[in-house]
Amino acid sequence: MSWTETLDFEAIAQNTALPPLTVPVTTRGIVAGALATRDFQDVHHDPERARELGSPNIFMNILTTNGLVERYVTEWAGPGAFLKSIAIRLGAPNYPGDVMAFSGTVTERDPAARTLTVAVDGKNARGTHVSATVKLHFPRDGR
Repeated sequence: MSWTETLDFEAIAQNTALPPLTVPVTTRGIVAGALATRDFQDVHHDPERARELGSPNIFMNILTTNGLVERYVTEWAGPGAFLKSIAIRLGAPNYPGDVMAFSGTVTERDPAARTLTVAVDGKNARGTHVSATVKLHFPRDGR
């Protein structure tokens, strides 16, 4: 699969597994994600303040996690697939030095609507950081 190709909807079966993706979690990524999403909570950029509040370090914000889930699914599907919805549930925090491992499975396929529902998990050494349900639409004519 290349960045410019979209998967063929007809060729994707229910229970298809997405290829795994690992994302290193860095201080720079956590801070940049928080700033890009205008989340100025100190626990996402100030390690001393995060420790004062009971966390061992800064941690990833929810919008950065949401973006990583979206990236995982849309890079798999290709640029012609459209994100219809995304629902996430957070679990274990992501700290600098973690590696988040994504996996996903097509759980529903609606040929009439040309949509797929994908269950996604992102895990680190402490457990599941994110569980998500993502719905994608594959238009016939690319629109």
